[in-house]
Amino acid sequence: MNWLTKAKIFGEKIKKVLKKRPSKEDMENSDWTSCCKGPVLKKDLEDNLWVCGSCGKHHRISCRQRFDIFFGKNKYEILETPQPSEDPLNWKDTKSYKVRLAQARKKTHQNCAVMIAKGSVNGIQVTAGAINFDFIGGSVGAAEGEAIIYGVQHAIDNQTPYVFFPCGGGQRMFESPIALANMTRTTLAINELKKNNLPYIVCFTDPTAGGITASFAMLGDIHFAESGCLIAFAGKRVIQATVKEELSQDFQTAEFVEKHGFVDKVIHRKDLSKEIGNLLDILLKKNSEVKSENLNETSELIVETREAS
Repeated sequence: MNWLTKAKIFGEKIKKVLKKRPSKEDMENSDWTSCCKGPVLKKDLEDNLWVCGSCGKHHRISCRQRFDIFFGKNKYEILETPQPSEDPLNWKDTKSYKVRLAQARKKTHQNCAVMIAKGSVNGIQVTAGAINFDFIGGSVGAAEGEAIIYGVQHAIDNQTPYVFFPCGGGQRMFESPIALANMTRTTLAINELKKNNLPYIVCFTDPTAGGITASFAMLGDIHFAESGCLIAFAGKRVIQATVKEELSQDFQTAEFVEKHGFVDKVIHRKDLSKEIGNLLDILLKKNSEVKSENLNETSELIVETREAS
């Protein structure tokens, strides 16, 4: 038997083995996932807020799971956000953008990657936003930009703090300049929030990178981060090839970024609601005192003006 025949037989055997492997859909529908020690029951992870009990890895979660943890299960309301034209460029590569959107919606049960909710934390009304990485990598397009801006407007209209949990690889290439424009639009929206003296708190989740990091995600009054999450603009290999130096093993992790001043505190998922609630209590009390002082000064000025006249 020559080597060509052997290669053909060997190739057929490989194909048979690969056919027996579970598909991506089978793995997603399975009761099991993997972590540091191999297979782990999803139910066990869920009971521990989707954090591995052995290595402490914070697994990626959906927007609704995020809100369940932050506000309490079913103790919040999902807000309906605007839905612009879904395929403005009629994009098509190996499949059309419309097909990709349909698949993402079916997979995540969301209209776009961003969800906005309102609820109460520590007795304080809060507007919160989150991104689902399972929706086309958490990338930001026109719909996501509109959702983020809608959250800002809701916070301003209702005079609530805005808490955001960013995640994703950046702007969505299927919408090209339309997606890139939302870096500017979301930045301007956050500036309007700050003009209204409303707290904007960001909690980085894994992974946060690209145009997300370069716009609304880095504009928080306070920056928290979940343990071990990736926070970056360009990828580690790109930077390493540029600076021509070996980078540390923990480069671009939440702990590394905290050490270099871009994150205020790295927090375990179970403590986020309490930490953010306590912080909002302090910030809103301070804002209230400032407003009270300004009101007293205005009243005194009015009295002085009347007396002078």
